[in-house]
Amino acid sequence: MNPNVTVVDHGEGDEPLSNPSQAPHFNDVLAANISRRGIIKGGSAAALMGFFGANSLANAVTQANQEAAPQLIGFDAIPVHEQDVVTVAEGYRVTVLTPWGQPITEDAPEFALDNSGADQAKQIGQHHDGMHFFPIEGDDPYQGSSTDGLLVMNHEYVEPRFLHASSKGQQHHRGSVMLNNNQRDADEVLKEMNAHGVSIVRVRQQEPGVWDVVMDPRNRRVTATTEMQISGPVRGSDFVKTKFSPDGTATRGTINNCAHGVTPWNTYMAAEENWAGYFVNHAERPREQARYGVRGENTGRYAWELADANNELYQRFDVTPKGANATEDYRNEANCFGWMVEIDPFNPNSTPVKRTALGRFAHEGVVFQPAVEGQPIVAYSGDDARNEYIYKYVSAQPYFKATAGGHLLDNGTLYVARFHNNGSGEWLPLVFGQGPLTPANGFHSQADVLVNTRAAADLLGATPMDRPEWGAVHPETKQVYFTLTNNTARTVENVDGANPRANNRWGQIVRWTERGDLTSKHFDWDLFIMAGPEGDSEFAGESLTEDNIFNSPDGLWIDARGLIWIQTDISESVMNTGDHAQFGNNQMLACDPINNTLKRFLVGPVGQEVTGVITTPDMRTMFVNLQHPGATTTAEDFAQGKLTSHWPDGGDAYPRSATLVITKVGPGVIGS
Repeated sequence: MNPNVTVVDHGEGDEPLSNPSQAPHFNDVLAANISRRGIIKGGSAAALMGFFGANSLANAVTQANQEAAPQLIGFDAIPVHEQDVVTVAEGYRVTVLTPWGQPITEDAPEFALDNSGADQAKQIGQHHDGMHFFPIEGDDPYQGSSTDGLLVMNHEYVEPRFLHASSKGQQHHRGSVMLNNNQRDADEVLKEMNAHGVSIVRVRQQEPGVWDVVMDPRNRRVTATTEMQISGPVRGSDFVKTKFSPDGTATRGTINNCAHGVTPWNTYMAAEENWAGYFVNHAERPREQARYGVRGENTGRYAWELADANNELYQRFDVTPKGANATEDYRNEANCFGWMVEIDPFNPNSTPVKRTALGRFAHEGVVFQPAVEGQPIVAYSGDDARNEYIYKYVSAQPYFKATAGGHLLDNGTLYVARFHNNGSGEWLPLVFGQGPLTPANGFHSQADVLVNTRAAADLLGATPMDRPEWGAVHPETKQVYFTLTNNTARTVENVDGANPRANNRWGQIVRWTERGDLTSKHFDWDLFIMAGPEGDSEFAGESLTEDNIFNSPDGLWIDARGLIWIQTDISESVMNTGDHAQFGNNQMLACDPINNTLKRFLVGPVGQEVTGVITTPDMRTMFVNLQHPGATTTAEDFAQGKLTSHWPDGGDAYPRSATLVITKVGPGVIGS
C-alpha cells in the first residue's frame, strides 16, 4: 500500500454511548417488582415465567379477551438457518425491490460500483431501515390503493468498502475508510453523504407479487446534503446558529436515519439515531456534544471533515471552534442533529423540517397514538443507547383533521419515563423552570432543555433502559410496546436472583397502558416477552421454543388486525458464533398477543439485519427491508474478494441492501 495511504477504522461505528447517570436502572426496578410479588430470591428462568405469565398485566388482558378471540396466525413456523438466502413461511412468495443503487429518476445511471457522488443522489440509498407505504389514492393509511403508492424509506448508514470501486483489493474492516495524505477523496465522501438519508419512490404492482419502480416527479432523495428548516423551541436559539445559518433557522442534511414514524396528517418522520460520531471536536466539548458522544480526538466516523478543505459541506463535521463566534464557524453544527425530521412525501418541492420539541437524542423512531378529533397528539420515542430513556410527547393544541399539520409538533410537552417498583410508572415533564430544570442546575431556556434532553432526563431521575428501540401502538387496546434490544453494559451489581441476566445479550419487549386518557402522566407496565434461547426466555408463562427463539428485538410494527411483527438485530460481531449460533441469521416473527401465539415467519441472508416492515392497505402485500447483508465479511476475506453474502444478485456480486416484497399464495391477508 502507498505509505501516504492509511485506513481509518472506528469499528462498527454505531455502538451506543453508555449513560453515566446513577439513576436506578430498569433492571433494578424490575428485580424489586418481581421480588415484591413473591418470587423466591435465587430463582431461575422458571421463576421469571411464573411472574411474567400468571401475574402480568399482559396475562390479565389475555384472559379477558382470549376466549372469543380469533386466531390471527395461520402459518407454520420456519426453522432458523445460516444460509445466504431469504426464507419465508410456506404459502408465501418473495421478490426483491429497490436495492441500493437502483435509479429513481429519468436521468439517473444504472447501478455500478464506480457511480459518482452525484449519481448516488438519483439512486436508492444504502442500508435500508424504517419505511412506510403511502397509497397514491386516499390519505388514510388503511385505505387507498394497494397496488400503487410511494414507498418511503430511511438509509441508516453506509458501508464504504462495498460503496466504492476503489475499495476492491484493499484490506477494509467494516466501516473503515481510506485516507491519502490525511485527506479523503471528496467525491467518495459526497457519494457516502448521498447514500444516507431517505428515498421517496413510486412503486406499482404489475402483477400479484411483482412490483416495479415508476419514474414519477415525486421521486426524490433527501440526503446528508439537503437543506432543512429548524422548527420548534430551538429554532433561532444560540445553540443552532452557524456560518451556514447565522439566524439559527436552517441546516443541511439528515444522517443515521433508523426507524421512522407517520403523522396523523400523513407525512413521514425520519429519526436521527447514532449521528454524534460523525462529528469531531479537537477542543473542549460542551455537554451538548460530550453527553451524546461527539468525538474528541482522531476523526469523525467516516472522516468526512477531511475531504475538500475549501468546501464547507464537508468541513462542517469538524465542530472545533475556529472563528470569533458561532456564526463564523460550525461549532454548533452537531446541535442541528439528533432530531425527528418531518418530510412531505407528496410534495417534492417541500423542505424537510427538524421538529425540536420532540427532543434531541439518538432517536430510534417515533410512534403515534391514533389521533382523536379534539384531543392532543400523543407520541413516543426511544433513545437507542445503553441505559438511555423512553420519551412521550403531548401536543399543546388539539388535533382537528381539517387543520392538522406539523405545527402540532412544535408546541407541546416532552416527558421522560420513570418505571416504579410496583408495576406503575410516571411521565416526568421536561419543562424549563419546572422541578430541577432551572438556571441553578445549568438550564437557561426550553431550547437548552431540548438540546440537552439527555442531561435534563438524567436530572429528573428517569429510568435507564436496555437500549429502547422501536415502538408500536396496538390499534384497539392502545397499549404501547417497545423493544429493548440488549444491554451488555449491565453489571453483576444490577442483578439478583429474580433478574438473572448480567450482561444482557438477549433483550426483551416492555409494554404499558396509559392510566386514564392518553395524555395521562401515569401508566402501568409489564414485560411482554423476555427474548433468548430455550430455558432462558419467556412468553405468556412458557419458555420460547425452536419455533420462536430469538434475541435482540429491534424492529416492531403492529398491523391493522393487531398482529405484532418483531424483527431482530443480532450484531454481526457475534452472529452465528458461540451461543448466538442457535438463533441463525436475523429473523422476523409474528405475535398474536391475545392468543399468546408467537411464530417465526422470515429468516434473512448472511450478515444482515431485518428492519422495517409495512403492508399495503389491503394487507395482501408486505414490504420488509434487509440491511447490510455480508457485514460479517472480514477485512482479510474482503481483500481477497471472499464475501459472506452476495445477496440479492448472487454470483460474485457485492451484497446490496434491498426491500422484500412478500405476498400470500391463495386467499387471505399476510400472516393469516
